[in-house]
Amino acid sequence: MAIIVNLRYTGKKGAAQAFAREMISSGTVEKIRAEKGNLRYEYYLPFGETADSDDSNETILLIDSWENQQAIDQHHATSMMKTIAELREKYDLHMTIERFVSDDNIPEQDKGFIRN
Repeated sequence: MAIIVNLRYTGKKGAAQAFAREMISSGTVEKIRAEKGNLRYEYYLPFGETADSDDSNETILLIDSWENQQAIDQHHATSMMKTIAELREKYDLHMTIERFVSDDNIPEQDKGFIRN
């Protein structure tokens, strides 16, 4: 079982994409992925328009996954969090967050819909 965190970074005039690019180019993403307990750390762009916004291109989705809360807490205690906070400020980003607990027990009736 893992904890999956979806963070939506929203900004103006390409700021969210610039933030993600700088996170990657600075090596911060690579360091986070190498942390003990990190299972996933990936950025995504939304596809198409959203129902409540005409600025869907101004949002970046970060999906990160951790083995447990302890791994998240250890990540939050690293110096990388200062770097991330500074970049959020630099690009004037606002965030929303959703947390999920993984369920790896796919019911048999659902497996027929999955193409491997």
